[in-house]
Amino acid sequence: MARTVTTIRPGSLTLPAAALGPENPLPPLLPRDDAHRIDRRQRAALPADMARQIGWAPLATMLPTRLRDGYGRRRVRTELTTVVIENDRLRVTVLPDFGGRVHSLYHKPTGRDLLYTNPVLQPADFALNGAWFSGGIEWNIGATGHTTLSCAPVHAGVVPAPGGGRMLRLWEWERLRDTPFQVDLWLPDGSDFLYAGVRVRNPHAHTVPVYWWTNIAVPEGPGTRVLAPADEAWHFGYERSLRRFPVPEWDGADRSYPLHGDFPADYFYEVRPGARKWVAALDEHGQGFAQTSTALLRGRKLFVWGAGPGGRRWQRWLTEDGTPGYAEIQAGLARTQLEHVPLGPGAEFRWLEAFGPLAADPAAVHGADWAAATAHTERRLGAALPAAEVDAAYAAWLPYADLDPKETLHTASGWGALEVARAGHELPGTPFDPGTLGPDQRPWVHLLDTGRLPEETAAPGRPPGPGPVSPPWRERLECAPGGPLTDFHLGVAQWHARDHAQARRSWERSLAAGPSPWPLRCLALAEAWAGHRDRAAELARVAVELALDTPGVPRPALAALAREAVPLLLDAGRAADARGVFDRLPAATREAGRFRLLDCRILLAQGQRAAARAVFDAGFEVADLREGDETLSDTWAELTDDPLPDRYEFRMRPA
Repeated sequence: MARTVTTIRPGSLTLPAAALGPENPLPPLLPRDDAHRIDRRQRAALPADMARQIGWAPLATMLPTRLRDGYGRRRVRTELTTVVIENDRLRVTVLPDFGGRVHSLYHKPTGRDLLYTNPVLQPADFALNGAWFSGGIEWNIGATGHTTLSCAPVHAGVVPAPGGGRMLRLWEWERLRDTPFQVDLWLPDGSDFLYAGVRVRNPHAHTVPVYWWTNIAVPEGPGTRVLAPADEAWHFGYERSLRRFPVPEWDGADRSYPLHGDFPADYFYEVRPGARKWVAALDEHGQGFAQTSTALLRGRKLFVWGAGPGGRRWQRWLTEDGTPGYAEIQAGLARTQLEHVPLGPGAEFRWLEAFGPLAADPAAVHGADWAAATAHTERRLGAALPAAEVDAAYAAWLPYADLDPKETLHTASGWGALEVARAGHELPGTPFDPGTLGPDQRPWVHLLDTGRLPEETAAPGRPPGPGPVSPPWRERLECAPGGPLTDFHLGVAQWHARDHAQARRSWERSLAAGPSPWPLRCLALAEAWAGHRDRAAELARVAVELALDTPGVPRPALAALAREAVPLLLDAGRAADARGVFDRLPAATREAGRFRLLDCRILLAQGQRAAARAVFDAGFEVADLREGDETLSDTWAELTDDPLPDRYEFRMRPA
């Protein structure tokens, strides 16, 4: 029987999905709560190279991106755009509107999906900039955490594949680090493995910090074991400690089984020197999934939710009741996800990954001898996909990496085209077409062309749009004629550069042209950052009151102003003012879960404990609850000594 020729075709997939909603229209000036950091004392005890990369170039803000916090938890049947890659062995479904996520990897001979394929699309606050969802294979670039592109489109096109046939190229401009990247996906005819050729570029004249982890969600059951060629690992938990331990036994449990622990945790493997780079998740029958790569992708990781109530609650929160659980196996450029790796001027990182099924002897896989279990698994991987084939596929892919797509399947943002227009970057293989420049980029194209940012785009009720903040753009703003919009954006760029004093002066100049909630809000956060609680609270109150009195202010902007102002007012001991702001908000905003929680905080500050308890008893859901956020449990503890109800149990660490 003749083999099926590999095909690439556009398609669609219908799932129950919660709408992403609008972006938060305010520039994110302050750092977000980051559960993935350790203090200097811990870093001092780490290996020198690891400590150096952990302490290098942490993000201070999410600029220039905007936060994605406009989603809810109401799911409706929604048609999603897909690209399908298929041969006679595998069917791969990719979501180009969601970071190029591989949604499913269906293995035809065994009739099973090799990945954990989420039956719903439910955003939650796990990405660097908010919205993220679980399942499949995701491409994490930028900085420690899930990429800002988790719920954003990427460009997609078709290029020739090594050995003939076609290859799907995904590419975009990652804005946190200003690094373009590409992922080339192809299925050789008759192959059980999906190949991914990955390239991250630095087109600049300075070194950039690079972060990359390929994150693979795999089915999790009581018999699931994760194996990697390592005898030690680094444990990182949400108590923010990094500890080295022997694999697999630690603290009385075999940690290679994802359910052998109560709390969510990361296990970063110390891959044996010179060993093949791979990780596998196999069930009680020895069946499962394996990922392997060329040597540059050195790190391997297991993330577990744990068997405790908080981890189980998060799993249900990300999908629907009755759905099997999952764990994550990952591969990255560094040993841990707390690190960023330097990429020199004009340089690039390139590697190849392969994803596919693996079958092994269950007695060997689950034997008490870890060394024997990993050796057996590696032999089975070698039989299924020899390391030499991976290296050969990488070498064969390299000449194709620079080929421009001949067929476009999907387009994304115009930010890459803007950067190419500014700097004239030559990026063969990843064209950032001027045709993708849209309304968000047009004012900045005008600045490039004329040296002036068009002030007529400013409107009293509309927040300023997004913009770039890198040094070349800041210099252009500094040279441009002043104006309220120009000064606002200049202040944001100066704040991003940590020139806080100049940022304040720019926002004050913007405000001098007339009262506006947008520079007022920036000044409020600047005061909060400096520890001036009373001034921060007053400026925040004035900003939100002004927005409430200004016709045409969009509801998402009002909500964003209020969710910052109310905590600042409470922190300054001004509960009555917090109540005044809250009560003026539109009813639909006040009824959202985030604002029901703020209502509880105000009631507590006013001494109305019974009323605050009644809000909890009535029930609410904070759709954008942040990973590691303990506000729900902390607020409950202020109300009562009663056990925390299951619906509010999201704690990810021991008390």
